Amino acid sequence: MFKTNVGGIDRILRIVVGLALIAAFFLLPAQSGWHWLYLIGIVPLLTGIFSTCPLYSILGISTCPMKGA
Repeated sequence: MFKTNVGGIDRILRIVVGLALIAAFFLLPAQSGWHWLYLIGIVPLLTGIFSTCPLYSILGISTCPMKGA
């Protein structure tokens, strides 16, 4: 469906950051009206899981290793 453009380390970091932000949403007390911003973690989590980033596609960036030469 989408071209894979997120490589190994980038993918792992996206998943970890996404999970951390979502966990913070549920574990930290909501002390302000900005608490919902932790849900932005859904974006890096999904881009890490699916190994594709729409912004990378627009900018022509890829962190995947080059295939066979």
